[in-house]
Amino acid sequence: MAESRAAYSPRGTVAKCVFCDIVTGATPAREVFRSDDFVAFLDAHPVFPGHVLMVPTVHVQTYDELPVELADPWVRTSQALQRAVEAATDADGSLLIVNNVVSQSVPHLHLHLIPRHRDDGLRFWLGPRHAYASPEEADAVAARIRAALAVG
Repeated sequence: MAESRAAYSPRGTVAKCVFCDIVTGATPAREVFRSDDFVAFLDAHPVFPGHVLMVPTVHVQTYDELPVELADPWVRTSQALQRAVEAATDADGSLLIVNNVVSQSVPHLHLHLIPRHRDDGLRFWLGPRHAYASPEEADAVAARIRAALAVG
């Protein structure tokens, strides 16, 4: 089944970016955090109350485009937000999600921080699962990933 256009923005899209508008203040949002590098605000369509989105102030579409100099501040800020969301909502834990292209309804990198409570009814399911046909197939996929990996 094909995803709706709203849930898919091809890499390199030049579509208008509502998150850039939030960063500049052109579009209002219920902000919970702002720095030179990041803005965090309540999701307009939350899974649960306290669902926050964190975005870099620089426009990048996908996780791999996040400038490396923002990597440490991204982690530190998202960890602080995760703790704050859980504390503010008396959550038992949280779900953190970044979509890259597929299921990315806004073509701007964003981290979902979703408070979770035991028995909250959310059934987050990663499936269907597709097993490798054989150990050899798994080895071949692992080898292709190692060959494609560029670190540093």
